[in-house]
Amino acid sequence: MARPSATPYMRRMTDRPTLLVAQPHLAAIAALLAGHYAVLSLWDDPTDAQLADVRAIIVAGEFAVDRALVDRMPKLGLIACFTVGYDGIDVAWATARGLLVSHAQDANDEDVADHAIGLIVGHRRAIVSGDRMLRAGEWHARAKTLTRSLGGARLGIVGLGGIGRAVARRGAAMRMDVAWWGPTPKPDAAWPRADGLVDLARDSDILVVAARAHAGNVGLISAEVIAALGQDGLLVNVARGQLVDEDAAIAALKDGTLGGAALDVFASEPTAASRWADVPNTVLTPHTAGATQEAVQKMAGMLVANLKAFFAGEALPNPAV
Repeated sequence: MARPSATPYMRRMTDRPTLLVAQPHLAAIAALLAGHYAVLSLWDDPTDAQLADVRAIIVAGEFAVDRALVDRMPKLGLIACFTVGYDGIDVAWATARGLLVSHAQDANDEDVADHAIGLIVGHRRAIVSGDRMLRAGEWHARAKTLTRSLGGARLGIVGLGGIGRAVARRGAAMRMDVAWWGPTPKPDAAWPRADGLVDLARDSDILVVAARAHAGNVGLISAEVIAALGQDGLLVNVARGQLVDEDAAIAALKDGTLGGAALDVFASEPTAASRWADVPNTVLTPHTAGATQEAVQKMAGMLVANLKAFFAGEALPNPAV
């Protein structure tokens, strides 16, 4: 008996475009996409034959794309970053190879700014250290912790993109005096631009790093910038760990030449607990500034839209440039 021909539904299922999900923490995305695409997981070690059919790779944009892996995917046309940031992707290289790059543009700017303010309040008003003190049984009737008001504090922001502007708006609403610095003037900015980064640090009580990371600004917050911020200054980083000379920051915290640090991102992630065990005056969070349920939903929606446009031969809604 002859085998029945495939139904249109079966043909659609077998003809689905093949995607590759690169990082294990994006496993939930694989499940989201499985209804419309044939989804491979890089951590399952797909074969060369399977990789040969991959047309799009889903990545977290802070991770570099293995060029040798790309060579194994001759049909690849799209690097789709689930994240807002895509500093791990060499867009010029991808473009030269004929690859498109998409990302989740501005999906979590407001959430990251909220987290930055939380870090500032948690450190400057001793909320985190106060919690530790109480739980350690060190709260005594004769002891009173004095903290510093946010009103009148000089807030310097490094990078006035979407996140930087959102931090600036919040800082101004909390009665802080806001200034910023970035390599490119922004005529529409409502806040003054410092003459340089060291000048901004010197004139700030709180320095928030909100700049986009790229190969040219690794270590932007150098030992010189940290020294300019000084023994009463607070360094806040919600951008990328590589923007800060982390060894210089740790040394300055230990010797008291930097007043404090509130960090959500680190030079190497996950950062080792032992690296921070004896570093004083710190508030640390595990790269969660932009990881809200709402932001992740936006990122997923943008990913789906970018994939749909790519496979339809249409312009990407959120291209990385």
